[in-house]
Amino acid sequence: MSRFYALLQEDYDGKIQSSIAQLKDEDLPAGEVTVCIDWSSLNYKDALILNNLGRLVAQYPHIPGIDFSGTVEHSDSAKFNVGDKVILTGWRVGEQFWGGFSQKARVRADWLVPLPSSMTTRQAMVLGTAGLTAMLAVESLEHLGLTQDQPGEVLVTGAVGGVGSIATLILSRLGYTVAASTWHPEQDAYLRTLGASVFIDRSILAKGADKPLLTERWKGCVDNVGGPTLSRILAELQWQASVASCGYADGMEFRSTVLPFLVRGVNLLGIESTHCPLPRRLRAWNRLAEILSEENLEPILEEVGLSELSEVSKRILAGQVRGRLLVDVHR
Repeated sequence: MSRFYALLQEDYDGKIQSSIAQLKDEDLPAGEVTVCIDWSSLNYKDALILNNLGRLVAQYPHIPGIDFSGTVEHSDSAKFNVGDKVILTGWRVGEQFWGGFSQKARVRADWLVPLPSSMTTRQAMVLGTAGLTAMLAVESLEHLGLTQDQPGEVLVTGAVGGVGSIATLILSRLGYTVAASTWHPEQDAYLRTLGASVFIDRSILAKGADKPLLTERWKGCVDNVGGPTLSRILAELQWQASVASCGYADGMEFRSTVLPFLVRGVNLLGIESTHCPLPRRLRAWNRLAEILSEENLEPILEEVGLSELSEVSKRILAGQVRGRLLVDVHR
């Protein structure tokens, strides 16, 4: 009987408590593939769950962790064999289903993606859900015409966060001029190491737009902020440019008019990675492997263990984390 450790959440008369628990294989939920997990990552959604916020978990006991990478230990699916390296992001794993803050997981085969041959499981989780989202955003912009030879800058808002940091890396590695926006000018040196060359005070964008159309500037944007900032971006997009919407750090609501869409033909693109179809996932992961090496990702990561998650999650909620938090599930 195999045993393993996991961060287990339990409900004690309405009070959710987390602890490192020793579990048995038979405790795992039903699924076609059992994975020995190497790495996970700590995301904003994980932080909400760890602090019992957002009402994302309906049933306890529960293991959080919305993504993981590792090695197949057992498979009842023809899609995977024992020893295969795999990635999981999305599909409400870590919310509705047991997740990656564990040394083992059992999941549906359809939720897994084969690890690209040039990528390590560690590299996969430095990227994780944030990396997949960033890559989907960049590919969506390119699909609607963004190219390196166009004049102008690609704006990344919330550039110090996980999606923002990786989007900045991707765009700069692809040869785009990246303008990075953040509340924190002390992070400009960090963003410069990721390839940003223009730095925008987010307070300017956060004022919103006082006119339906402003001077054209951005040839594209990966927006992690929403709210009034998105209103400003739409008013400043170049003709037929696009903004990929990935988050709402400044709020879920924004005000605009139809003029940016009718006069300049701009596009507002929603990026959703949770239920992204497999062919698009595969393409995005393979492209991430081509563009970003593990060395490229070192500046954006901080490594933590299972026992540190509850405390570190509070830093995420307080906006005190930059880049990505890599979780070593074996410490």
